[in-house]
Amino acid sequence: MNTIKYIKLLGLISGIVAVNVLAFSPGFIGLNFGEGAFTTALSVTLLFGSAMALLYGSYTLLFRQPVVLPVKHIETHEDYVEALSFYRRIKVLEEDITLGLSQLSRMKKKKETLLNVLHQRFDPGELSYKKFASVTLEVEKLLYLNIRSVLNRLNVFDEADYANMMKSKSESIPQRLFQEKTKVYNDYLSYVKNALHTNEEILLKLDQLLLEISRLDSFEAGDIEQLPCMQEIDQLIKHTKLYRQ
Repeated sequence: MNTIKYIKLLGLISGIVAVNVLAFSPGFIGLNFGEGAFTTALSVTLLFGSAMALLYGSYTLLFRQPVVLPVKHIETHEDYVEALSFYRRIKVLEEDITLGLSQLSRMKKKKETLLNVLHQRFDPGELSYKKFASVTLEVEKLLYLNIRSVLNRLNVFDEADYANMMKSKSESIPQRLFQEKTKVYNDYLSYVKNALHTNEEILLKLDQLLLEISRLDSFEAGDIEQLPCMQEIDQLIKHTKLYRQ
């Protein structure tokens, strides 16, 4: 069980305890079992409801299998994190999934930092601000597009079949079929790794862009396209879009 589940379970228990303390404390609501049928019934109902909430919440957090979020329903940063986290259970891709989650976190932080720097150096109405902000959003969109493509591959990756194939090797199936299956699964794994490598390049370009902005004392809006990093980012975006067509 990961740390997030521990935190959620602790929050659930704390919330239930707080509600019952407020309900039964003489200094607050002051419910008890000896002051009439209604008060007694309300007290029993609250205790029963608290027990059921604790049992259901514990089951949901500790034992119920998570449900993967359909890729077509993914919209927010949190959606991407939730969807990608689901595939941490795939052992052969555990390190890649961890890297992808790290990329999502770093992308969010770098975007916030870059936009903050732009706010400090330019007026939002300036052309320079708009150009830098626009390319930042394009780069973010590209990274999310890569993660979305990874999720599409992970959604159809048969972990059980892959594990059985690697365990039995070519002993139980013809050599030709084993080689073909191996190639298919290697293509899955290679695609995921290549998409994440592209994301690392994207994050590096954002770091370089931030560095170039911090180095420049003054420049005209027309000079922005001539910045080496801006040209590299533009080529990266064009290349990726062309590759996906």
